[in-house]
Amino acid sequence: MEGVTETSPSCVHIHLERKSNNSVKLSTSLKANLKKKCVCSGKKAKKAFTGFFPVIRWLPKYDFKENTWGDVMSGLIIGIILVPQAIAYSLLAGLKPIYSLYTSFFANIIYFVMGTSRHVSVGIFSLLSLMVGQVVDREVLLAGFDLDDDVIKVANSSEFMNVTTTINISLGLVDIECGKECYAISIAAALTFTAGIYQILMAIFRLGFLSIYLSEAMLDGFATGASLTILTAQVKYLIGVKIPRSPATGMLIITWVNLFKNIHTTNVCDVITSAICIAVLVAAKELGDRYKDKIKIPLPTELVVIVVATLVSHFCNLNELYGSSVSGVIPTGFIPPKVPDFGLIGKIAVDAIPLAVVSFAFTISLSEMFAKKYAYNVKANQEMFAIGFCNIIPSFFHCFATSAALAKTLVKTSTGCKTQVSSVVSAVVVLLVLLFFAPLFYSLQKCVLACIIIVSLRGALRKFKDLPAQWRLNKTDAIIWSVTVAASALVSTEIGLIVGVVFSMVSIIVRTQIPNTTMLSQIQNSVFYEDGDKYENLLPIPKIKIFRFEAPLYYANKVYFLQSLYKKVGMDPGLEIIRRKKLEKKVKKQVKRKQADDMKNTDNNDLHIQLVNNKSDLQTVILDCSSIAFLDTTGINTLNALLKDYKEVHISVLLACCNTAVIDALSRGGYFGKQNKDIHKMLFYNVHDAVEFAREKELAITDSTV
Repeated sequence: MEGVTETSPSCVHIHLERKSNNSVKLSTSLKANLKKKCVCSGKKAKKAFTGFFPVIRWLPKYDFKENTWGDVMSGLIIGIILVPQAIAYSLLAGLKPIYSLYTSFFANIIYFVMGTSRHVSVGIFSLLSLMVGQVVDREVLLAGFDLDDDVIKVANSSEFMNVTTTINISLGLVDIECGKECYAISIAAALTFTAGIYQILMAIFRLGFLSIYLSEAMLDGFATGASLTILTAQVKYLIGVKIPRSPATGMLIITWVNLFKNIHTTNVCDVITSAICIAVLVAAKELGDRYKDKIKIPLPTELVVIVVATLVSHFCNLNELYGSSVSGVIPTGFIPPKVPDFGLIGKIAVDAIPLAVVSFAFTISLSEMFAKKYAYNVKANQEMFAIGFCNIIPSFFHCFATSAALAKTLVKTSTGCKTQVSSVVSAVVVLLVLLFFAPLFYSLQKCVLACIIIVSLRGALRKFKDLPAQWRLNKTDAIIWSVTVAASALVSTEIGLIVGVVFSMVSIIVRTQIPNTTMLSQIQNSVFYEDGDKYENLLPIPKIKIFRFEAPLYYANKVYFLQSLYKKVGMDPGLEIIRRKKLEKKVKKQVKRKQADDMKNTDNNDLHIQLVNNKSDLQTVILDCSSIAFLDTTGINTLNALLKDYKEVHISVLLACCNTAVIDALSRGGYFGKQNKDIHKMLFYNVHDAVEFAREKELAITDSTV
């Protein structure tokens, strides 16, 4: 701001000199940055290498005495939790349980090497498993496979044949025949690889800032809507009803319709098992939540339930006697690595985008949340690299998409986790299952896995209970949450994500297009001004109107700004000019009808009297610009036109509380005259200075006319 000069003895003299603009030219800055980046040195290479693999920095400094116990205990507990969750989430992904175990193992190892967060648990995540499963189901169905039973329907026949469909896929120069299971994991691996590539590209181009457009309300709504879809997908396992897997779009409604149509085929054994498992799991969770301060180590309820249920199912022959669906064979060891089928990428390239976005958004948000809680720093860009490689590398080992998961991260922190060494311990637990114990889960009922998944959704589904409080707190966020939930549940998770992002951004645009506008009045016996509609006993200033516009002024809200200003001030200068011109024209016509000179003089006097009587009491409009963050070209032109129009009806326009960006924009637009010569008469540091200036100007005009 150039300053405000003294106009009378009562006016405070304030003058601030703006610093000279020493900004470097863009071309010079780019050359300097390129030169700095391109110069390579041993020290710089070492820093880049250790930055890319943070484990090299912190592991040699590992404090065994301080950290070992907490890391080992949290790693063991997370590993025990991971095993049943991995097997359960395979139902969501439409894949065999062994692939979920592979995913959990590799994700923990890679994040240990590349991650910067000390606490987050990276691995299988129910939401990502669902998103992968929807793509897998779609592509498996399009390839001619049956979604449920590895059988195909013969054309023109209602009978099913027990023949396995195969499809040719290419791996480099080799063409192989691939069955349903092989094709499903090929799709999942290609999808995961592509999502990882997207995340690496986002990290290279430093697009981590995109996560700021995923509001908390939208992410919560997306997770809740997806939870409804997950719950719906598990109900058929819960009650043992055999219905076809529904397509992703409209899956919730279609599945419930099919469930009610086939409710008579309910498996009583599965219903009883599910009721017992849910009761035990919920009771254990509630007890754990209630006594979490006393119980330092969370109970491995899921593992206990799985072990007991597997033993009961095995020794009671539930599969053979009652037709209860079981997990089946889970092989031990590792399948040889395989390059993802690049020929499939064209089919799933678009599907990988929301997968990549959701994966990195949850990982970065959780990393930053726990880093802030425990007072250390994480590098958002390195986190994107880490989660990208947690998808790319495992895709060669028959794995699917991963991200950080809140529930497991909370368990890690509550059990004493200090560093990512706990992830290695968890990986070892999963490795032991992969090498030795996986076949023991053969008789595990799928309804038990469904129970584990459904109970794990408690936190997300409880968000419905918080909706009334959210509505009272912020109606816009409550609407965003509701719209995202509806789109994610009723349409599909991908569409829900897009709708949530778009709706969030539209709500921001609407709030800046139709912002709050107020007329200010003076607080008694003070130099402060507030909204006259919101506070009692404020003093309006005679002949002065003070208008506050609480948003940036740009092309999208220009019309609303002018309409609000004219309405609250009580005068549209354009209409006032037209009214006065019509009045002048009318009187002149009356004068022309009179031929006598004395009548002309009388009418001229009448004209002057009419114009004076019709003159408004309004003399000054003050714009409080404290909430105007910026002006675009349209905003500058709007204020210039406003100043000109009010000047024509002899009303002054003063500005108060402008930030430097607004002042510079107006200066460039010539608002303050040539070389800002009138700036001291038009611009003020606060509203009270502008009011005092307007009053003194009015007094000066009154004195000159007396």
